[in-house]
Amino acid sequence: MSAALALLVVYSIALTLFGLWVARLVRGSGDFFVAGRQLTWPLVMVSMLASNIGAGSTVGAAGLAYADGIGAWWWNGSAAIGSLALAFVIGPRIWRLASRHGFYTAGDFLEFRYGRATRGLVALLIWFGTLAILAGQLIAGAAILEVVAGLPKWAGALLGGLVMTIYFMAGGMLSSVWVNVVQLAVLLTGFAVAVPMVVAGVGGLDALTSAARLPPTFGDFWHSSRPGSGWTLVALLGPAFIVSPGLVQKAYGARSARAVTWGVAANAAALALFAFFPVLLGMSARVAHPDIASPNLVLPTVLLRELPVWIGALTLAAVFSAEVSTCDAILFMLSTSLSKDLYKRFVKPEATDHELLRMARGAALAGGALGVALATVLPTVIGALSIFYALLGVSLFVPVVVGLLTRRGGQIEALASIGAGTATLLAVHLATGGKGVGLLSPNLAGLAAAALGFGLLWLARWPARR
Repeated sequence: MSAALALLVVYSIALTLFGLWVARLVRGSGDFFVAGRQLTWPLVMVSMLASNIGAGSTVGAAGLAYADGIGAWWWNGSAAIGSLALAFVIGPRIWRLASRHGFYTAGDFLEFRYGRATRGLVALLIWFGTLAILAGQLIAGAAILEVVAGLPKWAGALLGGLVMTIYFMAGGMLSSVWVNVVQLAVLLTGFAVAVPMVVAGVGGLDALTSAARLPPTFGDFWHSSRPGSGWTLVALLGPAFIVSPGLVQKAYGARSARAVTWGVAANAAALALFAFFPVLLGMSARVAHPDIASPNLVLPTVLLRELPVWIGALTLAAVFSAEVSTCDAILFMLSTSLSKDLYKRFVKPEATDHELLRMARGAALAGGALGVALATVLPTVIGALSIFYALLGVSLFVPVVVGLLTRRGGQIEALASIGAGTATLLAVHLATGGKGVGLLSPNLAGLAAAALGFGLLWLARWPARR
């Protein structure tokens, strides 16, 4: 067994055992869903940051940088921009409502503001869309194990799926928050050590933009070659990080509105700085290994080949840690949307706290299994994540933001917005093969249609309300 594989195995076992140890503190659904609403701002920051630094932020961003250069910063940078809006506009407002009315999920807010039908529709969309992002995380973890140990994709996805499913099923948010503290420490330590060594090894920062065979735009921070690259990523990712159910529900767990603001804002600042790490590694890989076939393999390849054995193993463990930490946030969305938004609201409203907790754990198990299955089918990390971010943005952004900022509009407007946004996203995606028209991506077209659908219905119903 190689040193890198041995470290990954030991690390995975340790994470699982630690999560199970914390899970003994779970006494009911309140601990499982919102950690008892006792998270201080540093814990909010750690939990948010660990959830946001996942497959897209590491393996995906490095793969983008391998192709596009420094402009790949916008993958994580867009998440930071969206997080600022969550910190100062959305987060504190929705926390106050959650604290006052006992919200556990984003669906609780949607029903409170727009009615039962909106809650059910969004819960279904979240469930299917979230499976795609879970698959993306597992694809990244499998890519690491493929490079380190030669494991086939299905085996790597299964191993990652087992680790995060076991400890999350036991403790929910309470376990994941404290496991995230460990994961984030390993992650940041690994990247802080690896990045300077790799960049120096390929000839320094100058070599990343001046080496032969590099595109002339490789060092252009503002370059965007297509929808879904460079600064246009703000339209794809920004809205999703403002209204993501998993992030909103983590905000619910905060001790106060102030803890939400400072915790999420600190997460945004850290994301903006971290965004350079995988990008520099991806650019270094392009200089040192110009023949890497798959974008999924860029990051594990450069870490394994350009670093001493134990440092490379530590950093690979850090990347694997990032995938697992984001997986538990995704399982959180899956389990809560199925158990609270669908089961308790539509199937068995009289379900006891114990039954709700049992259903949440069962939903996590089912979500983990389906995510592993989907990971064996979808080809790339970025492809899988783009499905989720696009669907999340066009379905949730307009209803959540409008619902928090004004009382205008009701269930009909919300459903029209969700329907118009989702239909337009799919239509433009199918008509253009996912490429969009110019810099108008399918996601941006869907967002515009969602806003238009909400606005037109509101105007049409205005005379009846007067």
